[in-house]
Amino acid sequence: MNEYHGTTILTVQRNGKVAVAGDGQVTLGDHVIKHKARKVRRIYNDKIIVGFAGATADALTLFDKLQAKLERYNGNLTRSAVELARDWRLDKYLRRLEAVMIAVDESSMFLISGNGDVIEPDEGIIGIGSGGVAATSAAKALIANTDMEAVKIVEASMSVAASICIYTNDCFVIEEI
Repeated sequence: MNEYHGTTILTVQRNGKVAVAGDGQVTLGDHVIKHKARKVRRIYNDKIIVGFAGATADALTLFDKLQAKLERYNGNLTRSAVELARDWRLDKYLRRLEAVMIAVDESSMFLISGNGDVIEPDEGIIGIGSGGVAATSAAKALIANTDMEAVKIVEASMSVAASICIYTNDCFVIEEI
């Protein structure tokens, strides 16, 4: 059976703004089956942005679980991320989910994984998925050498990733806080 591949999600924080971008391509084997998938979404009264990579059903399950944790902990992203990662690692059912997630609010940015990781980056940049390294590299170069705002950096960096990674297209969804 063929597997779904590819996603690029990039998050950049700069000058008090956070932008999250995701490409829209979904592939099955060697075929592109969708061009405009939405892998970046707002949750918890539009105060938190989540981007996900991995198996779609698994990612959506985790998306719902994070939303429930945010409701339970009154929008506290740090506590919700830690509790989700703990449940994800320890729960027999959730442990099998194959996805990774980025969650951001005005002041926090986390990569959350099924290994129990809740990682806050040092430089205000996180890239995940097949084109994540290319997008992150481009974002780091743009931050170091330009005065561009976060939303422009993610857009330009995602374009670089789309030109390199065959599993990343140029139909971006970009959200900003």
